[in-house]
Amino acid sequence: MGMRTIQEIQQKSEKLSIGLMSGTSLDGVDTALVRIKKTGLEAKVELIHFITHPYPEGFKEKLLEISTPGKGSVDDICRYNVVLGEIFAEAVKALLNKAGVNSGEVDFIGSHGQTVHHLPKPERSFNYTITSTLQLAEPSVIAKRTGILTVADFRPADMALGGQGAPMAPHLDFTLFRSAEKNRALLNIGGIANFTILARECSLNDVIAFDTGPGNMVIDLLMNRLFSSSFDENGEIASSGRISEQLLSFALKHPYFEKPPPKSTGREEFGAAFCEKFLAESERLYCSKKDIITTASELTVRSIMAALEKFVAPEVATDEMIVSGGGTGNRYIMAGLGTAAGAFPVTVIDEYGIPSAAKEAILFAVLANETICGNPSNVPSTTGARERTILGKICF
Repeated sequence: MGMRTIQEIQQKSEKLSIGLMSGTSLDGVDTALVRIKKTGLEAKVELIHFITHPYPEGFKEKLLEISTPGKGSVDDICRYNVVLGEIFAEAVKALLNKAGVNSGEVDFIGSHGQTVHHLPKPERSFNYTITSTLQLAEPSVIAKRTGILTVADFRPADMALGGQGAPMAPHLDFTLFRSAEKNRALLNIGGIANFTILARECSLNDVIAFDTGPGNMVIDLLMNRLFSSSFDENGEIASSGRISEQLLSFALKHPYFEKPPPKSTGREEFGAAFCEKFLAESERLYCSKKDIITTASELTVRSIMAALEKFVAPEVATDEMIVSGGGTGNRYIMAGLGTAAGAFPVTVIDEYGIPSAAKEAILFAVLANETICGNPSNVPSTTGARERTILGKICF
């Protein structure tokens, strides 16, 4: 069976889609096979199969290099855009093989790609006021290698309308988790942590969502530097050290934490340059390596809870926090959130039938469905865009 046309896909009441996501943690390609019924806010979503397809050895370091200003070259960005396209296509094939599904059965792919730079703050350039973002993993390569129509590059349309191009999760969060009884705070902890706040009986226009600051990103960079490890497994190092309140206070002075929503952030603010300053301050304070990791982990917890208190609590009293993303595997962070939450429960999204690691891949399958069907899927109340719009670009 050849690649389906947009019209053929639109006419189907049930579609089979693949979502692809690689976040700021640079762990690999999260790959989800998803069955979707209907469209818009009435869509029904079923996860069929999920894998994380690892990056080749040494590739994460190359991605970090091209994501760091002054280090990556335009040649490498050009090359790795195509290399990532090949890797994402391999991830699709690996998923289909494990799920026992033929590529001809899949209607479309939704690919976020790999963010290498995100500049949501307006700036002047040649008399134009612009914002910009760059995600690699060439969708034409994905489409040609798999034979499946591919939707990608979701952020720029929102940014062209004055938005931040993030967060992208509110559409899915509202579709799946809005409630008539509870005020829900959906927290995703990837490299960056972000909230979607759904007040009981809220409309889409009432949704609050924003990036709170670092999730795993700072911890991972410091673990690599101090322990030659890619992450703190189960939060074991963090759990064995002590918090340096002076170092934590230094980190919390970053201006991003005081900036009101809508807002988004990434490696540009909490990447290598931030970690160098963090390490320099830790040396001045004579912190041990373990204490540095503990304090970085506490930064994630406190910045999340401070954002909830400062930007959400005045409007919505949280009844339940539902956590997803790689951070759910960090026991130190999860215990810290539970303790800080106090009156309301902190649960993981797995309890609602969605694996923590799969949520964002599912999101891009759903966003691609909206694009194919001609529906807007940004949420201007959370991104700051002037209006709703269809997201993404389609490759055959």
